[in-house]
Amino acid sequence: MTTLRLDAGFPRWDELLALILSSFAYMNGRIDPPSSALKLTAESLAEKAETEIAYVLIEDGVLVGCIFLRPEADCLYVGKLAVAPGAARRGIGRKLLGVAEDTARALSLPALRLETRIELTENHAVFGRWGFEKTAQNAHPGFTRVTSIEMRKRLAVEGLAS
Repeated sequence: MTTLRLDAGFPRWDELLALILSSFAYMNGRIDPPSSALKLTAESLAEKAETEIAYVLIEDGVLVGCIFLRPEADCLYVGKLAVAPGAARRGIGRKLLGVAEDTARALSLPALRLETRIELTENHAVFGRWGFEKTAQNAHPGFTRVTSIEMRKRLAVEGLAS
Protein backbone atom coordinates (compact mmCIF):
# COMPACT_ATOMS: atom_id res chain seq x y z
CA MET A 1 0.00 0.00 0.00
CA THR A 2 1.35 3.40 -1.01
CA THR A 3 0.70 6.65 0.85
CA LEU A 4 0.76 9.66 -1.46
CA ARG A 5 0.50 13.32 -0.50
CA LEU A 6 -1.68 15.16 -2.98
CA ASP A 7 -0.48 18.17 -4.94
CA ALA A 8 -1.48 20.02 -8.09
CA GLY A 9 0.04 17.27 -10.24
CA PHE A 10 -2.31 14.57 -8.93
CA PRO A 11 -4.15 13.27 -12.03
CA ARG A 12 -7.00 11.29 -10.43
CA TRP A 13 -9.42 13.86 -8.96
CA ASP A 14 -12.47 12.18 -10.52
CA GLU A 15 -11.49 8.86 -8.93
CA LEU A 16 -10.93 10.57 -5.59
CA LEU A 17 -14.37 12.15 -5.78
CA ALA A 18 -15.90 8.72 -6.54
CA LEU A 19 -14.06 7.24 -3.55
CA ILE A 20 -15.39 9.92 -1.19
CA LEU A 21 -18.94 9.72 -2.52
CA SER A 22 -19.03 5.93 -2.28
CA SER A 23 -17.51 6.01 1.21
CA PHE A 24 -20.07 8.56 2.42
CA ALA A 25 -23.07 7.04 0.57
CA TYR A 26 -24.31 5.15 3.65
CA MET A 27 -25.08 8.54 5.23
CA ASN A 28 -27.54 9.53 2.50
CA GLY A 29 -31.00 9.71 4.04
CA ARG A 30 -29.61 9.17 7.57
CA ILE A 31 -28.19 12.60 8.32
CA ASP A 32 -29.71 16.05 8.14
CA PRO A 33 -28.37 18.30 6.75
CA PRO A 34 -26.89 16.13 3.99
CA SER A 35 -23.13 15.60 3.89
CA SER A 36 -21.01 18.39 2.42
CA ALA A 37 -19.34 15.61 0.39
CA LEU A 38 -22.34 15.80 -1.95
CA LYS A 39 -21.28 19.31 -2.96
CA LEU A 40 -17.73 18.29 -3.89
CA THR A 41 -16.48 18.24 -7.47
CA ALA A 42 -13.18 17.09 -8.91
CA GLU A 43 -12.23 20.76 -9.22
CA SER A 44 -13.19 21.64 -5.64
CA LEU A 45 -11.18 18.66 -4.36
CA ALA A 46 -8.12 19.90 -6.23
CA GLU A 47 -8.64 23.35 -4.65
CA LYS A 48 -9.15 21.78 -1.22
CA ALA A 49 -5.86 19.89 -1.59
CA GLU A 50 -4.10 23.20 -2.28
CA THR A 51 -5.30 24.76 0.99
CA GLU A 52 -5.18 21.63 3.16
CA ILE A 53 -2.83 18.68 3.61
CA ALA A 54 -4.28 15.70 1.76
CA TYR A 55 -3.23 12.10 1.35
CA VAL A 56 -4.50 9.05 -0.49
CA LEU A 57 -3.73 5.39 0.03
CA ILE A 58 -3.27 3.36 -3.14
CA GLU A 59 -3.33 -0.42 -3.28
CA ASP A 60 -2.62 -2.24 -6.54
CA GLY A 61 -3.24 1.01 -8.43
CA VAL A 62 -6.65 1.59 -6.79
CA LEU A 63 -7.49 4.49 -4.48
CA VAL A 64 -8.65 2.85 -1.24
CA GLY A 65 -8.63 5.75 1.20
CA CYS A 66 -8.07 9.47 1.69
CA ILE A 67 -7.79 12.08 4.40
CA PHE A 68 -7.77 15.88 4.37
CA LEU A 69 -6.03 17.72 7.22
CA ARG A 70 -6.17 21.38 8.23
CA PRO A 71 -3.87 22.89 10.87
CA GLU A 72 -5.69 24.94 13.51
CA ALA A 73 -4.30 26.91 16.45
CA ASP A 74 -4.27 24.00 18.91
CA CYS A 75 -4.90 20.90 16.80
CA LEU A 76 -4.99 19.30 13.38
CA TYR A 77 -8.50 19.05 11.95
CA VAL A 78 -9.30 15.73 10.28
CA GLY A 79 -11.81 15.96 7.43
CA LYS A 80 -13.06 13.79 4.59
CA LEU A 81 -11.60 10.62 6.04
CA ALA A 82 -12.83 8.09 3.50
CA VAL A 83 -12.27 4.37 2.98
CA ALA A 84 -13.51 2.58 -0.13
CA PRO A 85 -16.46 0.39 0.87
CA GLY A 86 -14.76 -2.72 -0.52
CA ALA A 87 -11.67 -2.00 1.57
CA ALA A 88 -13.40 -1.56 4.92
CA ARG A 89 -12.13 -3.34 8.04
CA ARG A 90 -8.59 -3.70 6.72
CA GLY A 91 -6.91 -1.03 8.84
CA ILE A 92 -7.02 1.71 6.19
CA GLY A 93 -8.80 4.21 8.46
CA ARG A 94 -6.24 3.56 11.20
CA LYS A 95 -3.39 3.95 8.72
CA LEU A 96 -4.80 7.29 7.55
CA LEU A 97 -5.17 8.48 11.15
CA GLY A 98 -1.56 7.44 11.70
CA VAL A 99 -0.62 9.79 8.85
CA ALA A 100 -2.67 12.50 10.58
CA GLU A 101 -0.89 11.89 13.89
CA ASP A 102 2.53 12.04 12.20
CA THR A 103 1.52 15.28 10.47
CA ALA A 104 0.28 16.82 13.73
CA ARG A 105 3.51 15.91 15.48
CA ALA A 106 5.58 17.36 12.62
CA LEU A 107 3.60 20.60 13.04
CA SER A 108 3.97 20.45 16.87
CA LEU A 109 0.19 20.24 17.28
CA PRO A 110 -0.90 18.33 20.40
CA ALA A 111 -4.22 16.93 19.21
CA LEU A 112 -6.38 15.74 16.34
CA ARG A 113 -9.92 17.07 16.02
CA LEU A 114 -12.81 15.78 13.94
CA GLU A 115 -16.53 16.15 13.66
CA THR A 116 -19.03 13.37 13.07
CA ARG A 117 -22.77 13.51 12.69
CA ILE A 118 -24.94 12.90 15.72
CA GLU A 119 -26.87 10.15 13.92
CA LEU A 120 -23.74 8.11 13.10
CA THR A 121 -23.31 6.45 16.49
CA GLU A 122 -21.21 3.69 14.94
CA ASN A 123 -18.64 6.35 13.97
CA HIS A 124 -18.63 7.71 17.53
CA ALA A 125 -17.81 4.20 18.78
CA VAL A 126 -15.04 3.59 16.22
CA PHE A 127 -13.38 6.94 16.89
CA GLY A 128 -13.70 6.28 20.63
CA ARG A 129 -11.86 2.97 20.21
CA TRP A 130 -9.17 4.88 18.29
CA GLY A 131 -8.58 7.20 21.25
CA PHE A 132 -10.90 10.12 20.45
CA GLU A 133 -13.08 11.67 23.15
CA LYS A 134 -16.25 13.70 22.69
CA THR A 135 -15.52 17.35 23.45
CA ALA A 136 -18.49 19.31 22.07
CA GLN A 137 -21.88 19.18 20.42
CA ASN A 138 -22.70 21.48 17.53
CA ALA A 139 -25.62 22.52 15.35
CA HIS A 140 -25.26 23.33 11.67
CA PRO A 141 -26.46 26.80 10.64
CA GLY A 142 -30.24 26.93 10.56
CA PHE A 143 -30.69 23.97 12.94
CA THR A 144 -31.84 24.25 16.55
CA ARG A 145 -30.91 20.67 17.43
CA VAL A 146 -27.49 19.04 17.75
CA THR A 147 -26.37 17.80 14.33
CA SER A 148 -22.76 16.83 15.01
CA ILE A 149 -20.31 16.08 17.75
CA GLU A 150 -16.69 17.12 17.97
CA MET A 151 -14.10 14.59 19.09
CA ARG A 152 -10.42 15.07 19.96
CA LYS A 153 -7.45 12.82 20.40
CA ARG A 154 -4.55 14.13 22.47
CA LEU A 155 -1.12 13.25 21.13
CA ALA A 156 2.25 12.97 22.76
CA VAL A 157 4.27 15.64 20.94
CA GLU A 158 7.97 15.85 21.67
CA GLY A 159 8.89 19.16 23.23
CA LEU A 160 5.29 19.99 24.22
CA ALA A 161 3.64 19.36 27.55
CA SER A 162 0.72 16.99 27.13
